[in-house]
Amino acid sequence: MKSKLWLIFAIVTTISWGIWGAFTGLPAENGFPETLVYCVWALTMIPPAIIALKLSGWKLNRDKKSIFYGCIIGLLGAGGQMVLFHAVSEGPTYLIFPIISLSPMITIILSYSFLKERTGIMGTVGIVLALLALPLFDYSDGSDTTDYGYLWFVLAVIVLLAWGLQAYFMKFANETMNAESIFFYMTVTGLAIIPVALLMTDFSQDINYGLDGPWLAAGIQVLNSVGALCLVYAFRYGKAMVVSPMTNAGAPLITAVISMIVMGFVPGTFKIIGILLAVLAAFLLAFDPGDSDKVDEENNV
Repeated sequence: MKSKLWLIFAIVTTISWGIWGAFTGLPAENGFPETLVYCVWALTMIPPAIIALKLSGWKLNRDKKSIFYGCIIGLLGAGGQMVLFHAVSEGPTYLIFPIISLSPMITIILSYSFLKERTGIMGTVGIVLALLALPLFDYSDGSDTTDYGYLWFVLAVIVLLAWGLQAYFMKFANETMNAESIFFYMTVTGLAIIPVALLMTDFSQDINYGLDGPWLAAGIQVLNSVGALCLVYAFRYGKAMVVSPMTNAGAPLITAVISMIVMGFVPGTFKIIGILLAVLAAFLLAFDPGDSDKVDEENNV
């Protein structure tokens, strides 16, 4: 059972992030700025952090190394989100998000090179299919000929690197510190960036502070926070080069399905191909035995 804990946490992350992705834009559409949505998200990280610490017996890694890695993980995640806010104001989202969706490539390359992680044939094929599926979810023919310059591209690459590095450090840190401490420092760093988000907010505009503004954002962002906590546990028990592509392919799949059923959204041909690839990739990643069986055989010998 313990060997499959990573799969359970990865599934929870995939489902919660999939639902979150389908509805995360609603508060902004209702007149609640995205920068303030970030502030709400940071606050929703507090309850899961408290619950996690309580379950661990309030054991918090306080050594310098743990604090360093915890803050690095938190800053890469929250900082990447803040850079993304600026990126979408500078360039076309139909190009930005496909670039950012390739962040698992960074995680896989680093995990293969420095953590010596390996996977079986099914896992390898699943990773390839997942990476092929990710850009297809946000594919557009790019008919807009507006000149956006190059800043948006640089910012998108920064977010890609930040989130790919975050996943790698999350797995690396799990070797020396508990997952609850990682999430605690992620929460602290996310809260620390709230003043930056407030400075980025244009308070001269009309802001919706009603139920369909911050309160709706809170309900949606809780799913993001719970998914983030489960992702930390998934990295603790699983391989980064498998967990990262699985969650990044599975969550957009659920988002697409919800959009089709609830919002009446009909995806184009490329998105349908992406959905089919993601389903197959998630299956292969979930049931690949990896190299654990080989290790057990060697130990038995």
